[in-house]
Amino acid sequence: MRSTLTSRAVLVTCAVAVISVLVTALVALPLVLRAAEQERREALAEETAVIADVMTRTRLDAVDQRMARQLRDHGIDIVLVRNGRADSPGLPPAVIATVAAGQPVNGLRVRYQGQPAIVEGRPLTKGSGVILIQPIDSGTVRLVWQRLGFALLAGLLAGAGAGALLARLLARPIRNAATAAARLSAGDRGVRLAVEPPAEAANLARSINGLAEALATSEGRQRDFLLSVSHELRTPLTTLQGYAEALSDGVIGPEGAQRAGQTMLAEARHLDRLVGDLLVLARLEAADFPITLLPVDLAELIRNTAEAWGGRCAGEGVVLRTELPPAPVVVQTDPARIRQIVDGLLENALRAVPADAPIVLAVRGLPAHAEVEVRDGGPGFTDDDLAVAFERGALYQRYQGVRKVGSGLGLALAARLVRRLGGQIEAGHASEGGARFTVRLAYGTRTSA
Repeated sequence: MRSTLTSRAVLVTCAVAVISVLVTALVALPLVLRAAEQERREALAEETAVIADVMTRTRLDAVDQRMARQLRDHGIDIVLVRNGRADSPGLPPAVIATVAAGQPVNGLRVRYQGQPAIVEGRPLTKGSGVILIQPIDSGTVRLVWQRLGFALLAGLLAGAGAGALLARLLARPIRNAATAAARLSAGDRGVRLAVEPPAEAANLARSINGLAEALATSEGRQRDFLLSVSHELRTPLTTLQGYAEALSDGVIGPEGAQRAGQTMLAEARHLDRLVGDLLVLARLEAADFPITLLPVDLAELIRNTAEAWGGRCAGEGVVLRTELPPAPVVVQTDPARIRQIVDGLLENALRAVPADAPIVLAVRGLPAHAEVEVRDGGPGFTDDDLAVAFERGALYQRYQGVRKVGSGLGLALAARLVRRLGGQIEAGHASEGGARFTVRLAYGTRTSA
């Protein structure tokens, strides 16, 4: 039989009910038995006092047979003591001697005819008296266990009912969550659960709703990203196709072939960069992404980067400056990945910076970490832009057709590379009027998955 929440809840509540009844019975049974025995003693003492009073006012041998029969009907035996002797055997001699000596016997527990009994005795005249014996049978115990059986049955019924109700209350949010999860897996992103008590069910509903919203947002961004990437791929492909058709049809003569080849080469390189960025983004999520940690002087690395980019920046009319410390700033990191990050940030800045505006590469060695900074004098970003600067395609969607934009992958790629190197990256406003990107690296950098 398949185990379900309902069956488990019913079993648990029934077990709790049974255990509660049994524990209560074990605690209460001795108290009940003592109370019943005390009550029996008091009743027997009253009976004995009444009979002794009657016999004191009459003759000792004038015991009413009907009274004796009534006592026996109630499980009480009567023994008369005459001249120090009992008219019925079975009583301990000490009890008979006590009554014959004129002393009462009050609620004494003795063995009578092989079983425990309570004895009450009252003296009458010298050497005579009356003794009542009531055996202690198991009737009280049987009555307690009989009532315990009814209590157990009632507990089982109550436990089954409470368990079924509890399981229904608990299982409903789980069933709703399972249904919502199935709809989410089927592609329905509009599913939402009502947030209802108890607190655990409300947390589950909020988690499912948050997951649905996150999936909807993620898929929306993926669609936008794919649209932007497809557009970026289509533009150079269209250019390449157009020039290739023109060359094959002879539209472009020998004098224009060199120009066409240069254009096609530039577009092919653009495609290669785009495909390379996509491959790096995909590999960044893999555990085997290659990271080689070496002691790296960031000041020297940025100096070499500035020399490599100097000619290109000069060709665009952009002023490239560096702000480097006099002493080396050495961190444990991957120099190739740091260069890849800085190149991406420079590519992003150079695309937006107008002629005669500056781009600044800076390195700072702080007590807790080192910083590499790329600042520019371009149009910069708004505060809202900075909040989504490292999301794939976010700025591309905002500024497509407004100003020159790239593929929408560069900043996302730089951010993931920095995080993979165990560092931090921050976007902000530059003192030069444009954007500022700051990469922070600990001196003993550790890579992260």
